[in-house]
Amino acid sequence: MPGLSLFLAASLLALAGCAASPGPAAQAESPAAQPDGGDGTAAAAPGPPSSYPIFVSNCGTDVTLTAPPERIVAIKSTSLETVLALGLGSKVVGTAFLDGPVPPSLAAAAEGIPSLSDAAPSQEVVLEREPDFIYAGWESNLSADAAGERDALASLGISTYVSPAACREEGAPGKLTFEAVFDDIVEAGNLLGAPEAAADLVAEQRKVLAGIEPAGAGRTAFWFSSGRDTPYAGAGLGAPQMMMETLGLENIAGSVEDAWASLSWETVVAANPDVIVLADADRNTAESKKELLAANPATAGMDAVINERYLVLPFAAGEAGVRNTDAVADLNDQLAKLQ
Repeated sequence: MPGLSLFLAASLLALAGCAASPGPAAQAESPAAQPDGGDGTAAAAPGPPSSYPIFVSNCGTDVTLTAPPERIVAIKSTSLETVLALGLGSKVVGTAFLDGPVPPSLAAAAEGIPSLSDAAPSQEVVLEREPDFIYAGWESNLSADAAGERDALASLGISTYVSPAACREEGAPGKLTFEAVFDDIVEAGNLLGAPEAAADLVAEQRKVLAGIEPAGAGRTAFWFSSGRDTPYAGAGLGAPQMMMETLGLENIAGSVEDAWASLSWETVVAANPDVIVLADADRNTAESKKELLAANPATAGMDAVINERYLVLPFAAGEAGVRNTDAVADLNDQLAKLQ
């Protein structure tokens, strides 16, 4: 690409200077350190649809756009899938750190988008794509040892945005709701120049929710995300809680004031949940979780394990984003079929 070498040299020099000064420590790239959800509350409406300049306060950082982004790097599944669902896949010049394949409905839109890294991408790899906008799923994706700190990127003319439901900079998140998820979709649509697509998407998702007749009333549930010695569970504030409530399920970790929590197996066994929700990821599959539960002498005797009362969903669908409504509908269908 013309001018790429000069661009990279200047960019990396600027980033190196910024990274050398003290800044907030990057959060660890692990589920336990980086929760998958939050309250998703937008600090301020971005203004009339398609009205530029647009200003938002995002995870403690002021973001101003004077025009729709044209070269987007999307980090994490939630951000990529939001851009694709808004019909803007042609503007994505790179993606990274995905939690699995995109949903079939978005597969065609994702074809040809370069994958920059299976983990958090480096500054150099991101800058090679010459983005004008980086849309991150986690705050830690925008750190000195990942795509770059937000101030440093802004000095290069690159705007940044983090999925609001993942914001932790301004304190612990509140309880996530579908209204907050819809607000985030609208904000993203306004920022990216697709307000009508965002409005249509939210309207479609409201219809999906309205058509769900909860099949989980009177049942308890354990959302098993990951872990062997210590299970990592969906707790009381994030997307898992929001989805379980919509299903009519009582979350055994619902009293924990966080989006995610490390439980003990003794706690899970004592709760003896009626159903177990399994997050299915390439590196930690639902089948491997079933095998673990059946092989562990403590959990093997739980009713849900004996009777295989499992609900399975893609890992990426457990983070706040455009997948949540369809995931709830699918989980509800699975729940209705359980004995």
